Amino acid sequence: MKTWDIQQMGAQPVIVQGCMRMPELSADAAARVIRCAFDLGVTFFDHATCYGKDGAAETRFGEALPLTGISREEIVLQSKCGLRFEEGLFDWSKENILASVDASLRRLRTDYLDALLLHRPDLLFDPEEVAEAFDQLEKSGKVRYFGVSNLMPLQIELLQKYVRQPLIFNQLQFSLDQSQLIDQALYLNNKTTEYSLMRDGGVLDYCRLHDITVQAWSPLQKGFFKGTFVDDPEFPELNRVLGELAEKYGVSKSAVAVAWILRHPAKMQVILGTMNPEHLADAAAGAGVSLTRKEWYSLYLASGKYLP
Repeated sequence: MKTWDIQQMGAQPVIVQGCMRMPELSADAAARVIRCAFDLGVTFFDHATCYGKDGAAETRFGEALPLTGISREEIVLQSKCGLRFEEGLFDWSKENILASVDASLRRLRTDYLDALLLHRPDLLFDPEEVAEAFDQLEKSGKVRYFGVSNLMPLQIELLQKYVRQPLIFNQLQFSLDQSQLIDQALYLNNKTTEYSLMRDGGVLDYCRLHDITVQAWSPLQKGFFKGTFVDDPEFPELNRVLGELAEKYGVSKSAVAVAWILRHPAKMQVILGTMNPEHLADAAAGAGVSLTRKEWYSLYLASGKYLP
């Protein structure tokens, strides 16, 4: 069984450049983002078939990469399939998985994906169909590694019963504001707070037990795509502590928020979705900041939680 070596995934594999917003850019502007990420050591790029109409993010990336002077072999390309928003459905059928990969490869102008993730749970998924698709993709060399996104432990177990390949990634929302992955353990059996509710089946601990790397999406977001909490007046105490630590370490508040995620021993990756090279550089600097245990907890408490 193949295993995943994080060192093969780029010079700074803890940071992933998300490409959801890339359709907004021209090819030249997209090339500047890719080049900026690469020069920062961020060589891992995350896509999905639903990012932009008809896979526009992948198309733009495929147009832009040749303008950067970066070879395909120097980067890691990951895409996700299964969401068909225009039709109002999710689809993990063998037919759709295979067709989606072929379309992604055409748009990205490449012969293979380093990783393919199933995008959110298809409520009608047949794990045996998925297994057939994965076998075909691996045998053809079109996909090297496989994973999932937003999946709970039992769903992963069901998939893994049939899928031969190890599922090595799970994309999950995680940030100082959206910290549900870790809250429930702290407030266990506490009926006075909703933090005690288990909403994900203990997926973080499950991923750690099974060597599945968590890729944290929306690391600076409040709520569900409601904007960033950095410099938001709704989060005065959090921004105060972020500011103090930013000054101490000589980085931005965004970098400190990224460092908070990376301080967790689960060894997560952080997906940064900005298309602004300056903002990318600011946030990616968090990979070089090692927060103390006290600083980590001070940020957690400042985000609105408390110690029971």
